[in-house]
Amino acid sequence: MVDAPMKESALRRTAQAVGYVFGLILAVVGLLNVLPAFGGLPRIGPFPAAQIHPTLLALGFIISFAAVWANASKWKLPAPAVVFIDALLVGAALYTLWRYFVDVSILENEGLFLFEGTHAWIALTGCLVTLVMCWRIWGAPLAIVGSIALTYFFTGQYWPGIFETPTIDFTQDVPNELWFNTGDGVLGNLFGIVITTILPFILLGAMLEGTGGGHSLIKLSFYGMRRFRGGPAHAAIMASSLFGTISGSAVANVVGTGVITIPMIKRRGFRPSFAGGVEATASTGGQIMPPIMGAAALVMADFTGIKYLTIIIAAIVPALAYYGSLFATVVFECRRLGVEAGGDDDEMDPIGTQDWLNAILVVLPVGVVIGALIQGASPAGSAIVALGVLAILSIVLNPAIRRRPWLLVSALSRGGQTFGRLLMAVATVGIIVAVLGATGLPTEFAKVVSSATGDFLLPTLIFAALASLALGMGMPTLPAYLTIIIILGPSIKALGLTDLGGHFFVFYYGVASAITPPVAIAAYAAAAISGAGAMATAVQATRIGLVIFAIPFLFAYNPIMLIVSEGGAQWDFGAFLFVAIKLAAIIYMLSSAASGYDKFKMHPLEAVLRIAVGLAAIHPDFLVSGGAVAAAVAIVVGHRFLNSDRSAHAA
Repeated sequence: MVDAPMKESALRRTAQAVGYVFGLILAVVGLLNVLPAFGGLPRIGPFPAAQIHPTLLALGFIISFAAVWANASKWKLPAPAVVFIDALLVGAALYTLWRYFVDVSILENEGLFLFEGTHAWIALTGCLVTLVMCWRIWGAPLAIVGSIALTYFFTGQYWPGIFETPTIDFTQDVPNELWFNTGDGVLGNLFGIVITTILPFILLGAMLEGTGGGHSLIKLSFYGMRRFRGGPAHAAIMASSLFGTISGSAVANVVGTGVITIPMIKRRGFRPSFAGGVEATASTGGQIMPPIMGAAALVMADFTGIKYLTIIIAAIVPALAYYGSLFATVVFECRRLGVEAGGDDDEMDPIGTQDWLNAILVVLPVGVVIGALIQGASPAGSAIVALGVLAILSIVLNPAIRRRPWLLVSALSRGGQTFGRLLMAVATVGIIVAVLGATGLPTEFAKVVSSATGDFLLPTLIFAALASLALGMGMPTLPAYLTIIIILGPSIKALGLTDLGGHFFVFYYGVASAITPPVAIAAYAAAAISGAGAMATAVQATRIGLVIFAIPFLFAYNPIMLIVSEGGAQWDFGAFLFVAIKLAAIIYMLSSAASGYDKFKMHPLEAVLRIAVGLAAIHPDFLVSGGAVAAAVAIVVGHRFLNSDRSAHAA
């Protein structure tokens, strides 16, 4: 008789095999859909939307169910009823997608289609299965928002005020608005943007990591930071900024780098909660680090009509400012704790030639992406070219790949599995988009916000920031950004903010939600490694990453910070230089205030004063912000002068 552990092991291996095979299938089909023509050969894709959309989502469902069952070791072998229910869910999902495949093809070919009651139940079933799978893969927050949206669609006629909607026709409105709508439906335009622009970059990230570049980047970061007082803390910041370009996920970044960096930060003398907080904030920043930016930049380009290359150029200064603030915070913390440099040289394997070669495997493909974009290639085309370059280079430069070339296939499969799971979140966002499009709620919401705040941008931005933090909690970067911009975008744009500034604003706060209590998913992942309390780590992460909450207001009021110009405005170097000076003052004031330490320990009132001065420097008026910069200089000079006797006594 076969015992339960053996059954669990067999179940897990089978689920992993299913995920591997269907992940590879999704990757190949997705690439064929966007593969550009080479050497005069005809293109294979793009395939008709009515066919490729349900096909990829069906693969995503299978991959997601396999991922759930691959974790069977975390719980007891499920009862037969649970197995039956899951099999029923898989069958229901595939059936609803098959009907989409058939019926939308008829609709597109013949241009005429009459919905029946069966179509309404198919649409409702597809949405419910999507919400269930989103919950199981990504957790409760996004699934709850999607469930509220779906409930609102059916009960809107009973809601008060601006939320009230006309009574829906179940037979016609449910299938037409939610499922079989090729525009705003679950498998509509948004889904098309994701599979055509983001999939190649997800696969590129998986390949970059699979060729050994990720681990080598961590080692090189430690080598470069080994002489700094912060040592492994500074290395964690550098490694996470580089690794974030590969992973595209805050939690994946924490897990990928934190298992190495967090123990070393603790050994240097930092508290476990601080070690976890550093890693969480650094990993979260990977989402704003060009060129991938958690793949949200690609969707942003489609939404705004702004070129992807323009977006990643605009992201450079804010991203560098954020990481500069993390470096500064670690410096102040080192001074506070009396941590000295040195002592970590033997904690990692020595840097070898292969590490430098692996770094080439990361740097060169990313450079190919940027170069291809400059030459006018599409984002998807540039990613595919980089994939080809990476595959060839990895065979040439990495002997491990030459010995086991199937590692490239495995990396491609992992990328397909990652994307398949992401589609559960994207489909849930599709439900939200469909409901909002059908009800017109964002437009009404914008009117209410505008009437409540008048012509004042600040209260609208504060409201948008708080709403973005709330909506983004617990979500991956891309779904968080999509949900927030769809709901709040009209409100921000109505007050004259540029398209790029508005999208960047909500994107930054959606990213910041990963370290903001109470649902700080990146901080919680870091706490699991550091051994500190989850909430204590989240509080430390918020303190360390304080500047990320100020940066969006700075470029909202000072759009020249984004380097690129919109609306035909001329870029002015003098104005940009002044904004850079303000940015330096903000980083110094807020980072030192968050630590409560500069050259010496500061009085709480001084910390409050520094926060006030740092926030005042955001103001666009030259007299206000210029005065704040002057005050920042005076505070720093005064701090050192008034404490000079302490310095002399210590000497």
